[in-house]
Amino acid sequence: MQKYSSLIATPLILVALVLLWDAYIRVFDVSPFILPPPGSVWEATKDLLADSGTFGHIWVTFVETVVGFLIAVVVGVVLGGILGKVRWLEQTLSPLIVGLQVMPKVALIPLFIVWFGFGMTSKIVLAAVLAFFPIMTNTILGIKSVDRGHRDVMLSLNASRWQTFRDVELPSALPFILTGMEVGIVLATIGAIVGEYLGGNDGLGYMAIATLNAFDVDAMFGVILLMTVLGLVLYFAVVGIRRFVTPWHEAVTRDKE
Repeated sequence: MQKYSSLIATPLILVALVLLWDAYIRVFDVSPFILPPPGSVWEATKDLLADSGTFGHIWVTFVETVVGFLIAVVVGVVLGGILGKVRWLEQTLSPLIVGLQVMPKVALIPLFIVWFGFGMTSKIVLAAVLAFFPIMTNTILGIKSVDRGHRDVMLSLNASRWQTFRDVELPSALPFILTGMEVGIVLATIGAIVGEYLGGNDGLGYMAIATLNAFDVDAMFGVILLMTVLGLVLYFAVVGIRRFVTPWHEAVTRDKE
């Protein structure tokens, strides 16, 4: 019952927010140049979708995000698995990892442009860098949280390190890894779009800057709407992977009740 109530409540909340948006503009007579009404944004979005070039920009942002995210998953899981198993190495590298995490990644964009150019590569690298840290840290946490008794059972069975990792540690760490992936896909989307803002000729971020320079506020809000939809699609795709890969986990079974 709770599941179906949330399916009803979410669209109602969205409708209420749109109505409040429209009412605020009418009551306070807000200039459409500052905040356009929902109807104008919807019409501008339909005009954008009617232009075939828009789908090319969406595809560029999609590819940059997904490729960067996949790179972050592979590197983050491998490195996180190693650091989770080799405690002395984790303790040695921990200050460096923390320092890299707190570094403002946007400041690296000019450097990435110098190294990789204005094309898709620099955006992919930025998306991968942003998504990497939550995936790696959650992998480390997942490996370290494996029950000691499970490892002892594998040891009593004369299992190799690889067998212990494959059959015990990785399955136990999967919920943590997938949580990191859920955060990572959001950050990868942000990374790709921000990279397009500051140094791109294609993608939704480039479209947002182009509409801003043209003082087309309706279209700019339409581009923001397209960014939001793309981010939601990618996020729920990762959530779907969680449900498929770990149907037994408490977080998944609780959502199904």
